[in-house]
Amino acid sequence: MSLRLTGITLTYRDGDSRLTALDDVSLDVPGGSLTAVVGPSGSGKSSLLAVAATLITPDTGTVVIDGTDTAGLSRGELTGLRRRKVGIVFQQPNLLPSLTAAEQLQVMAQLDGRKPRGVRKRALEILDAVGLADQANRRPHQLSGGQRQRVNIARALVNDPTVLLVDEPTSALDHERGAAVMDVITRLTHQQATATVLVTHDRTHLTAVDQVAEMHDGRLRRPAAIP
Repeated sequence: MSLRLTGITLTYRDGDSRLTALDDVSLDVPGGSLTAVVGPSGSGKSSLLAVAATLITPDTGTVVIDGTDTAGLSRGELTGLRRRKVGIVFQQPNLLPSLTAAEQLQVMAQLDGRKPRGVRKRALEILDAVGLADQANRRPHQLSGGQRQRVNIARALVNDPTVLLVDEPTSALDHERGAAVMDVITRLTHQQATATVLVTHDRTHLTAVDQVAEMHDGRLRRPAAIP
């Protein structure tokens, strides 16, 4: 299980010219490891996540997810790959207000074609893994910000993805709740052997990750191990 980006270049049209969002970016994230990508706003972090998630096709370079080269896959094949192999944790949970925590996960599992009998059980297992077993029947308005973010993480993990992509998970949380969310991400990365990429502005939790990569003007500095 792994995520590998090689020679990724991504440009956008900007009037009569093109703006470079990613400039020859390469990143290798083994399964069971957590890589944090840091850098100022506009440096290309979100573009990197979008390419890794196969939501955007780069101008050049390759994205390999769990041994599958995504180049040349059809739109339908990419959708299927994301459903099976990629979990995405967005910055805002965007939970459906009418659904309980368990039902948020059940919907994702059903989209993956799981049998209804096993869906509820799997949802409860993942909620237990993020410390929310006792909140399974609560709706978003009954949960704290940190709890909603943990449901967000659980939803991304319910289909056992190979790759987990996390966008600013602690940005709306205080330090204590942010630390708890980071602990969940770190622990489940190791337990479920996902190749996890975490985009963050918050450097206070970086001791919990396996490597840090810095983005500046679309270029990625070589990842370094945390001392």
